[in-house]
Amino acid sequence: MNYILTLCLLLSLRLVQAQTPVSPSAAATTTVAQTADEKAVIDVEKQRFAAQVSKDITALNKVLANDLVYTHSNGGADSRQSYIRSIQDGKIAYESINVEEQNARIYGNTAVINGKCLVKAINKGETVNSHLLYLSVYVRNAGQWQLVAWQSTKLGN
Repeated sequence: MNYILTLCLLLSLRLVQAQTPVSPSAAATTTVAQTADEKAVIDVEKQRFAAQVSKDITALNKVLANDLVYTHSNGGADSRQSYIRSIQDGKIAYESINVEEQNARIYGNTAVINGKCLVKAINKGETVNSHLLYLSVYVRNAGQWQLVAWQSTKLGN
C-alpha cells in the first residue's frame, strides 16, 4: 500500500513539474522588456494629451502619424491634418483630459492602449464634459511611438 501511495505522489510531483515554464528567467526578461515599452507608449499618450490641452502643435505633429484616423465619440472622424487644424483654429479647445484607467499591450512595433478618461473641452463653442472609453493604436516609427488610430465611446452618467 505504501508503494502505491509513494508512486502516486511521485507521479503527481512529475505532473506539477511538467507544468512549470521551461525557462522562468527567459519569461522574466520578456516581461521586463514589455513593461519598458508599455511605459514608453503610455508616456507618449500622456504627452499627447498634454499637447492637446496646451495646443502644442509641434508636439502633436511629432506624435500623430501622417495616416492617423481619429474617430470621435460622436462618430465624426478626422485625419491628422484636419484634427490639428481643428485645435489650431479653436474649433475644439481641450481644458483637461484626466486619465482614470489605462492598459497598454505591445505587439512588436504596435501598441494598443485601452483607457477611460474624463475630457473637458469646448467644441464649436459648446462646453463638453465626457467620460470616455477609448482605444489608441500606436506604431513605433524610427524609434518614435506615433498614434495611428483613436476611437472613443461616451460612457453613460
